[in-house]
This record gives sequence, C-alpha cells and structure tokens, in this order.
Amino acid sequence: MVQPENNAIVIFGASGDLTHRKLIPAFYHLYANGLLPEDFAILGVSRTEYSDQDFREKLKISLTETEKVNEETLIKFCEHLYYQALNTSEVAEYALLKQRLGDLNDKHHTQGNTVYYLATPPSLYGVIPECLGAHGLNDETHGWKNLIVEKPFGYDLASANELDERIHAHFKEQQIYRIDHYLGKETVQNLLVFRFANGMFEPLWNRNFIEYVEITAAESLGVEERGGYYDGAGAVRDMFQNHLLQVLAMVGMESPAAINADSIRDEVVKVMQSFQPLSEKDLEKNLVLGQYTDSTIRGDHLPGYREEHGVADDSRTETYVGMKMFIQNWRWNGVPFYVRTGKRLPTRVTEVVIHFKKTPHPVFGTNAPENKLIIRIQPDEGILMSFGLKKPGAGFEAEEVSMDFHYGDLEETNMLTAYERLLLDCMKGDATLFARTDAVKACWKFVQPILDYKENPEHLFGYAAGTWGPKEADELLQGDERNWRFPCKNLTNTDYCEL
Repeated sequence: MVQPENNAIVIFGASGDLTHRKLIPAFYHLYANGLLPEDFAILGVSRTEYSDQDFREKLKISLTETEKVNEETLIKFCEHLYYQALNTSEVAEYALLKQRLGDLNDKHHTQGNTVYYLATPPSLYGVIPECLGAHGLNDETHGWKNLIVEKPFGYDLASANELDERIHAHFKEQQIYRIDHYLGKETVQNLLVFRFANGMFEPLWNRNFIEYVEITAAESLGVEERGGYYDGAGAVRDMFQNHLLQVLAMVGMESPAAINADSIRDEVVKVMQSFQPLSEKDLEKNLVLGQYTDSTIRGDHLPGYREEHGVADDSRTETYVGMKMFIQNWRWNGVPFYVRTGKRLPTRVTEVVIHFKKTPHPVFGTNAPENKLIIRIQPDEGILMSFGLKKPGAGFEAEEVSMDFHYGDLEETNMLTAYERLLLDCMKGDATLFARTDAVKACWKFVQPILDYKENPEHLFGYAAGTWGPKEADELLQGDERNWRFPCKNLTNTDYCEL
C-alpha cells in the first residue's frame, strides 16, 4: 500500500471522547503497520490547557488501557503528538495555530500538507472553517488542505444547506471530507465488489428476480451517556438519514464507469435522487417510529428511554425507525426496501438481506424454499446464501439449506478499521468513501417529510427494551404477507434472537 505524503493532522476537540476512543487508536495502528507517512505531526487542539507532554501522557494511558500496544512503537509514535490550547470560537487565536503549524512544518517536513479534523460539537462545524479561512489556513498554494467533518451534517434540509454554504465559502468541495464510519467498513465496501465483480449475481440484481430487500441496523445498547445529544437528534437523524440511506444506495446503485471517487459517488447520488418522495399518506402507511420502554429480562431491569440520563421525562424522541420505501428507476421499480434501525433491540447487528422471487414451478407451489442472500456488515462479518435442496427420502420435497463465508476465515484478517481506512484515504486525497454535498442534500430532501411527520406526538409507538421494536413495524411486512428476518450475532444462527 502506497504511503501518503508527509502531512500534519490537526484534531479540533482533542480532549474529547472521539479523539481518545477512535482517532488516536486509529493513527497508532496505522503507524504500527507502517501506513502513515515517513514523517508527520498530530496536533491536538481544544480549550483545555495541556503541555505537549501532558497530552502525550494522557493518550498513552488511553491507548494502553484499550489497545494492545508495543511499548517501543508507542514511544516513537508519541514523539509525533503535540498540543495547542485554543479557543476555537475566537478567530484571533488562530494566529497561534498558524505559527504552530509553521514550526511543525519545519520540524517534520510536512510541506504544508494538512488535515483538519472537526471532532467537535456540530455548532462549531461552520465556525472553524471560517476562522481557518480568515488566517489563510485553507490556502493550498503550499501543500494541500483537507477538512474532515463528522456527522451530523446539518439538523434538517435548511440547516444542511446553510452549513454547506458556510463551509464552501472557505473550502472547495474537493477539500471537504464528510465522514461516515459506516462507509469505511470493509463489508460495506465489499458490496461493490460482490455485485460488480461476479457475473452470477449482477444479472439477478433487479426487479425481475428480487422480491424485496431488508436492511437492518440494530443496537442492543440504549443511549448510554449520550442522552443529552440523542434527545435532540433521534434515530431518524442519528442513523437513518446517513448510515442506512448510504448502505441502501450502495445496494441499489448502477455499476460505476471506473473505480474512483467521482464515478462511484455519481452513481450513489443517482440512487438517492430516485428515492420515491414521501407523501403524508405514504408516511402513515409505511413509516413506524418507536421509543423503548423499561422491561425486565432474566431478572435484570432495563430502563426505558425516558429514564436515561439527559433525557426529558416527557420526551417524544424516537429510538426506532421502521420504513417501507421505493426506488423509482428502471432497475428497482416496484421492489420494496424495508429499512429499520433501533436501540435496545435484542442484539447488535447490521445486515442486508436480498429476498429473491420464489420459483414459479407448480410442483413446489407455495412450499418452495426462499432464496436469500444475507450480507452481514457487523458482527461476524460474512455472506450467507440460502436455497433449496431435496429432502432425503422419497419424493421431491425441497428444504432450505445454506452456504456461508466468514471474513474471519481468511488467512489475513488484519483488516483496517473504518476510521483507519477513512483517515488513510483522506491523507491520500481519495474521497470515494466520503459523502459528497449533492448526496447529503438528496438525503435531507428525502428525510425532511419524516422530520415534519414525527413532530406529531401521536406518531410514536412504544416497545419493550430487548424486543424487536413496535408491533406496528411487523405489520409493515405482514400486510405484504412477509416477515422481518430476526438475525443473531452469529451469521449462521437462524433461530429467533431474543435477549
């Protein structure tokens, strides 16, 4: 793998949880595997007062507590870590950042190449680029300047458009990397290879052979310590609008002309722009919003959402979304996509299930086994294919059997984590796995009617923590004489999974 050019990485929000849990471990693993540049500097920025050494010691503790580290490698890695205390809302203070980057450029030969990572509250996503622009820290005359923006990219369609304008006033689109860690997962990327590199699947990937598609992103945990943030967001904004619609687009997209950022993202946008617009009638029939309530499982009490820290006692925020939606184009016309995500469900699992049409042969009739293709994104990453074979004994009765593949069975399973892959791609200037502005706007345009609809408190149903969501979500499929698949964390376990 080709190493990126020397560069400096500036992490705004360096004292926060994301930096300690995800970003620094990702940079350490890249360094330990020889994937970072020959020379680099990581500069943490936040309001908290630390010296360089204080910052290094804090990160050492975080890494050794959560990761398997080599002591000698860790010491060398920490020599590239620096810290700058800064009020990120005050434009005048960015003169200190400019001076510090100049010093690090001289010391580490970064040639002016810089990644700015906004690991901050969303309220600063528009402020920081403006402050960087005011001091010329966005200027690419000497070295490239890339800006990584965490989700949520906007709160609704209007705020997404406003934020887009504020950032584009100082950074060009090719400098902006909107990060969605779901797209960094190896198994999500494998959707493209699986579909377009195999002649046996792509001819079947359309309305003529596929009956319907399921996409599930289930979480067994509640909101934990994120209650304050989550109560202002909800499952529609936190998961559905970005992660799930991105995965759906990769399932539904056409073959790109080339494997590069522009070609792949062009096809993703075409799918998003083909989502069937949602009328009030559609939402009443095809959308279910839920909120988990308390329950007792094997003697353990699971709190309801309104009992969580930071959540209002009368909160109407949804923790579950189940939806039936359509793509209006030649390939998918008439094929329903059933999409669901929720917290406090029986297990943590993300997967795509392709349900193929049953054989029309009259001998098997309604008892024909269903052909399914299950693409597991997490955990127990792999692919499971179900089809029919003859039951042993007299006659020709068919039964369902399966063939499976697990990523863990590969000899070399040292896959990059999502953040490792995305950080490396940004340093290389590869935006393939990052959301483009037109894709973000298309998603918000599709989701905006849902945001308006969920303001009505009557459109929220309860479900007991540890179950698969409101019974009304089951009716989305049962009305079509179908049922959700109930996955377990083990890909090949087909039993009903319940806590």
